[in-house]
Amino acid sequence: MNIALAQLNYHIGNFEYNTKKIIDHIQLAKDKGADLVVFAELAICGYPSRDFLEFDEFIELCEEAANEIAQHCHGIACIVGLPIKNNTIAGKDLYNAAHFIEEGKITSTVKKALLPNYDVFDEYRYFEPGSEFRCIEYKGRKIALTICEDLWNINDNPLYISNPMDQLILQKPDFMINIAASPFSYAHDDERMVVLADNARKYNLPLLYVNQVGAQTEIIFDGGSVAFDRKGSLLDEMKYFEEELKIYEIKGSEISGYSPMAHEPLSDIEQIYHALILGIKDYFHKSGFSKAVLGLSGGIDSAIVCALACRALGPENVMAVLMPSKYSSDHSINDALLLVENFGCQHEIIPIKEAADSFDSMMSSAFKDLPPNLAEENIQARCRGIVVMAMSNKFGYILLNTSNKSECAVGYGTLYGDMCGAIGVIGDIYKTQVYELAKFINKDAEMIPLNSIVKPPSAELRPDQKDSDSLPEYDVLDKVLFQYIELKKSSRAIIAQGYDETLVRRIIKMVNNAEFKRYQTPPILRVSPKAFGMGRRMPIVGKYLS
Repeated sequence: MNIALAQLNYHIGNFEYNTKKIIDHIQLAKDKGADLVVFAELAICGYPSRDFLEFDEFIELCEEAANEIAQHCHGIACIVGLPIKNNTIAGKDLYNAAHFIEEGKITSTVKKALLPNYDVFDEYRYFEPGSEFRCIEYKGRKIALTICEDLWNINDNPLYISNPMDQLILQKPDFMINIAASPFSYAHDDERMVVLADNARKYNLPLLYVNQVGAQTEIIFDGGSVAFDRKGSLLDEMKYFEEELKIYEIKGSEISGYSPMAHEPLSDIEQIYHALILGIKDYFHKSGFSKAVLGLSGGIDSAIVCALACRALGPENVMAVLMPSKYSSDHSINDALLLVENFGCQHEIIPIKEAADSFDSMMSSAFKDLPPNLAEENIQARCRGIVVMAMSNKFGYILLNTSNKSECAVGYGTLYGDMCGAIGVIGDIYKTQVYELAKFINKDAEMIPLNSIVKPPSAELRPDQKDSDSLPEYDVLDKVLFQYIELKKSSRAIIAQGYDETLVRRIIKMVNNAEFKRYQTPPILRVSPKAFGMGRRMPIVGKYLS
């Protein structure tokens, strides 16, 4: 049997687009000699559809699309994911399901049993768990079909009390297929490989796994669909961050034509780079926009965002706005201009001194001659926010936010100033990772000026200002933040590792006190195992660890 895995980029709620793409790839797979073509979890509607799933019409459009797809399944079968109605009154109204379609008809339906409800996942909000498990029979073979999380209950700390495969294996299937919408993080591909290999080994069956690719707002899917033999050895690995269709021949209970291979992932930084490019590109394409604007300061954060935007959208579609204050150094302006020259993007220079001075004059009576402090600094940052938002309104640009994860974590940013934007490009990357990303971008040529990388970071909102005036050094700060955010360690546990107690308590307090700011920031492209946004939900007024 020849089985095609179709690793595709879907668009949430764009039924015409998704349906056409699926039908086109059914025909492509048929032309290449496939007997069966497999699409990803919730391919018809896109993942995650969130509260679109609560609209009856949305589900009806999924059903209509499935029926249209079925008309093109003659001489070839397909597996495609979609939400379906739960006709039993008790329980949730929907199932996360997969149809098996052959000869123009839906002949089997599999319902996802294990519904993740952690980090970015919220499936039990919408779906009822499947409770019946039957293999699919096709061309004399038995297929054990599961949906994403259904294979993930195999580690030392199981989240669920049952495994669908424990039921399916009793029916003596010939091989397993798993369809998924497995989000990217720089650590997730290694974990995914272990889980899938363990399943193949445990059930002594070959496994074909198809993942979707593409970005859906902040969540990025990396593809990387794979084939394993019955011993749990990796046989093949499809492309990452790209669409691909590939055919695998199953003879008996073996995948033919492949030998065991090693999983050799890209470095974390290279994975992050490709993920962010895809995240930017899809955010614009799927939102119907093409041009970006950002504030370019001459520092490393905005330089990285500008570089990524130029490579994702083309430099002709990127507007970099230099907004020097009265405290900006000449080298910052020159560094920004050199970056613009290196990448060839558009730019404007709009000084903010006049606007900031006007605000200072306007507020002088209300401020009652008190000495300048954070208020005046933030006025400057908000002047910059007004400028880039004005450019966005006037020319239809989408504003890119340039705050990094370290800044987002401790609240080192100005609401309605440098924290504004439509999408946070590097808000899930710590400052120390930003430096690594700059080195990666410069691996072939110095595109990001060296001075932007080596100079001490500064907001340049007061004379001789440095980030280190307000924050611990980033190499220490980021380590503590990682322990607290990604590893969810308490202050006591972090201090026990040898970190200074006063420093740890100060950092954690800053993180918790900044929660109200993060509620008002743009969605952030997720590249880590624990990103700010939908995957990390904290109370604003909570006392714990503050």
